Amino acid sequence: MYILIKDLAQHVGEEVTIKGWLYNKRSSGPISFLELRDGFGFVQGVAVQKGLSAEVWQACEEVTQESSIEVTGEVTKHPKKENVFELQIKDFKILQKAIDYPIAHKEHGPDFLMDNRHLWLRSKRQWAIMRVRDAIIMAINEYLHQQNFIKTDSPVFTPNACEGTTTLFAVPYFDLGEAFLSQSGQLYIEAAIASVGRCYDFGPVFRAEKSKTKRHLTEFWMMDAEAAFVEHEENLKIQEGLVRHIVRYCLEHCKEELTILERNMENLKKADAPFTRYTYDQAIVKLNEMGSDIKYGEDLGNDDEGLLTKDSEVPVFIEKWPKSIKPFYMKRSVENPDLVYNDDLIATEGGGELIGGSQREDDIELLNVRIKAEGLNEADYAWYSDLRKYGSVPHSGFGIGLERAVRWITGVEHIRECILFPRTISRLKP
Repeated sequence: MYILIKDLAQHVGEEVTIKGWLYNKRSSGPISFLELRDGFGFVQGVAVQKGLSAEVWQACEEVTQESSIEVTGEVTKHPKKENVFELQIKDFKILQKAIDYPIAHKEHGPDFLMDNRHLWLRSKRQWAIMRVRDAIIMAINEYLHQQNFIKTDSPVFTPNACEGTTTLFAVPYFDLGEAFLSQSGQLYIEAAIASVGRCYDFGPVFRAEKSKTKRHLTEFWMMDAEAAFVEHEENLKIQEGLVRHIVRYCLEHCKEELTILERNMENLKKADAPFTRYTYDQAIVKLNEMGSDIKYGEDLGNDDEGLLTKDSEVPVFIEKWPKSIKPFYMKRSVENPDLVYNDDLIATEGGGELIGGSQREDDIELLNVRIKAEGLNEADYAWYSDLRKYGSVPHSGFGIGLERAVRWITGVEHIRECILFPRTISRLKP
C-alpha cells in the first residue's frame, strides 16, 4: 500500500510503501539508518542486514544522498520519541542514483547555496520555510473571507505609478508605448470596492529600488486589501486581527516546521495580544529618548524600527504620519491637516515593517490637489479621480508583504530564503 510519510501514524503495524528521496544516511555495521523524505515529511528507515536479501541490503549500502527511491517496510513507533514513527525496511529500490550531489550536510556559503537554489530547496530547513509560507497564505485567505473580503486580481502591467515612478520597472508595450510592472494593486482594488464592498488581491509585485538589506527583494508577493465604509480605526482593527490570525494559524498547523527552524514559539504566542500603538509624533520623541538621531519629518530606518520594538512582545503600530513623506492618496487628518490617517505595523524580534495602510482620500478636490502637488500627470489618474466623482465613500486599505511575514514567523535572518527563487539587484538566476 502506497502512502505519504505524513500519514504514517495511521498505519502502525502495517506494511506500506513510500516513494521519495534519500535525505541522509548513517551506518552501524550490519544496520543502516536511512532518512527518507517524500515532500510531505521525513522518516527514518531502519535496514537490518540479516533480515534482508543480499540484493536489498546492497541497494541500502549503495544509495546516495538525493537518490530517488521506493521503500517498503513496516511502520513502527519510535522506541524513545513520542509521536515519531519509523519504517522497518523490507524492500528498497533505487529509482535513480544521484552522483556527487553538490550540497552536503555541512556549512556552505550563501552564494554557493543561492547558485544551487534549485537543489537547496530540498533541505529540511527550506522545506520547512516553504510550508510555513503556504500556511501564511492559507491564513490570510481564511481571515479575509471571514471578514467578508473577496479575492480579485489586479493587472501586473500598469500605465502609471502607485507610489512614485523611481521604483518602477519600465517595459515596452506593443504600440502603446511604455508600461510598468506593478508595485501595488491598490488603485485597482479601490475601484473594485464600489462593486463588491470589500476585496483583496494577492500576487507578485516589483520594486526597482537598489536595496541590499536582509528585508528587501526586487520581486515579491503582496496582499493588498481595500474596504468601503471602513475608516482609520477599523482599518487598524482589521490589520491587527489578520496578523494575530496568522500567528495562531501557524502555531496550530506548523509545529513540526517551526521546530525544525528552531523558532521560539513562546515569543510567537506572546505576539497574539493587543498591539502597541504610537503616533508618529510619539515615536519620534521616544526614539530620540532612546538615542536615535532621527528628525521630525524623516522616515524610520531599520534601526529605528528595531528600537521601537526591542522590548515589546507584540507588534507596534505607528500611525498618523506627516503627509509630506506619504503618498498622495492618503486622507488628511481632521485634527491636523499636516498629518494623514495611515499606519505602519512593525513586527517584533527584528521583523521590520509588515504592513502599510491608510484611509484613502475620498474628496475629489483634495485628491486632485495632492496629485498636482506630487507633479503627477493628471490625465493618467483621471480614472482614479472618477472613483471620487461617482459615489465616493470613506474607505481604507492596507498591504502586507508575504515574504516579510514569512521571515518574521519563521525567524530566518534573510528574506531571500522566504521565496522559492529570490530576485534581488544582484541575482536573476537560477
